[in-house]
Amino acid sequence: MKGWMGKSKALLLFTMLALFLAGCGKENLTALEPKGYGAEVSMDLIVFPLMIMIGVFIVVMLIYVIALVRFRKKKGQEDFIPKQVEGNHKLETIWTVIPIILVLFIAVPTVFATFDLADDSQASEHINVEVTGNQYWWHFNYAGEEIVTSQDLYIPTGERVYLNMQSSDVIHSFWIPSIAGKMDVNPENVNTMYIEANEEGVYWGKCAELCGPSHSLMDFKVVVVSPEEYDQWVSDMQSVDPESVPEDAVAQEGQELFEANSCVACHAIGSSPAATGPNLTNFGDRSTVAGILEPTKENLVDWIMDPESIKPGNKMTGAYPSISEEEANSIAEYLMQLKPSEITPESAGN
Repeated sequence: MKGWMGKSKALLLFTMLALFLAGCGKENLTALEPKGYGAEVSMDLIVFPLMIMIGVFIVVMLIYVIALVRFRKKKGQEDFIPKQVEGNHKLETIWTVIPIILVLFIAVPTVFATFDLADDSQASEHINVEVTGNQYWWHFNYAGEEIVTSQDLYIPTGERVYLNMQSSDVIHSFWIPSIAGKMDVNPENVNTMYIEANEEGVYWGKCAELCGPSHSLMDFKVVVVSPEEYDQWVSDMQSVDPESVPEDAVAQEGQELFEANSCVACHAIGSSPAATGPNLTNFGDRSTVAGILEPTKENLVDWIMDPESIKPGNKMTGAYPSISEEEANSIAEYLMQLKPSEITPESAGN
C-alpha cells in the first residue's frame, strides 16, 4: 500500500509540474500559436498525426473492451478454450497493412512540407538575407540592399524572406517557433529556408543546437512590420552616415572612446561586411542588450565592463583594453543614441 501511495503522489506531482511548466511560455515564443506560413505547416503536421493517433487509440480501446467483456471467463465455463486465431492470414494482413497505411499518411505530408519549406526556386523574386550564426549571436546581411544588422531581423508581413544560413564556428540551429521551423546552420555549407510572417509583432528566435556554455542565451528577435514600414526602415538604414557626430557631449566622448579603444575593429556602424562582431548601426533601437538583457543603459554598462559574467565563453571578453566605468558609461550613451529609424521593435510590438 505504501509503495502504491508513493507512486500516486509522484504521478500527481509530475502532473502538476507539467501543467505549471506548460504555462511558462511566452506568447511570441511558441509553436502552438503559429503566426507564419512555416509555423502553420508545422502545426498541421502536429495536429494531423495526433488525430490519427487518437483514432487508433479509440479503436484499440474499443476492441480491448469488447474482448474483455465478451471473452471473459464465465462461471461454469472454466475449462472453455476460445477458438484460436494463430496463423490467421487475414488478421495478420489487416494488422500489418493498416499501420503501413497510417505511416504513409503521416510521412507523405511531412516529406512534401520539408521540400516545400526548403524550396529556393523563387528566391530571386523576394528578399534574401545572409544569416551567420556565431557564438553567441546572429548576423544578418540583406543581399543587394547594403544593410547589415545583428540580433534583430526586420521583415515585412506577407512576403517571403529567403534565409541563406552558415555558421562561422560551430553548428547552430535557427528557430523562430511562432513563424517557422528549425534549420541547422553549419560551418561547411549554406542551408536555405524561407519565412513568411502573417502578423506584425516582435517574435523571439532561439538557437536550437547546443553550441557552447552560453547556448541558452543565444537569442534573437524577428521584427515584423507592414510592407510600407519595412520600405521606410530600409531607406533609413541605407541613409546612415557612420561618421556623423552626436549632439550630446557625453555621447561625443563615447564615440571618441569607441574609436580609441578599437571597438570599430570588431563592430561596424553602417553596412561594412568586414566586422567580426555584431553590427551596431541601429543598436539604440534593439529590443535587448546582448540578446537577453533589457535595453537599458545600466545593463549595457554592465555588459561592456564584464561580458563574461553575462555570456560565458563569448568572444568579446578580453578583446579590448580595460576601461573605467565612467568610460563605459560614455560609450553606452553613444551606442544608445544609434537610432536611425522610427521603425523599431517597440512600434512593431504595438
